[in-house]
Amino acid sequence: MPKTHTHLSLEDRALMQVWLEYNLRVHHSKLVEAWVALHEAQIELFYLPSYSPQRNPEEGLNADLKREMSKRVPVRTQAKLREAASNHRAMLEQNPQRVMSSFQDRRVRSAA
Repeated sequence: MPKTHTHLSLEDRALMQVWLEYNLRVHHSKLVEAWVALHEAQIELFYLPSYSPQRNPEEGLNADLKREMSKRVPVRTQAKLREAASNHRAMLEQNPQRVMSSFQDRRVRSAA
């Protein structure tokens, strides 16, 4: 199990990457555990229950994408779908507050 970095200053912790993983068997494989051990100074890892979409901010971003896709004219080809998703991602890059809103839910904050 990776160690927590609560001893670091807030500034140092802000520079770390935080990884949220579902508690799936594959996340406990020797390959993943070796990678985590190699990078433990740069990351702080939190395991979520095996299925907990309400605690995963990525699920909020997926829901945002699906909501936006449903508002558009139906996309009939894989290339058009990819283009629409790419355009949505570009819009999110210009609107970080929209991305951060996925992390504000009380259940997401309590996951860590």
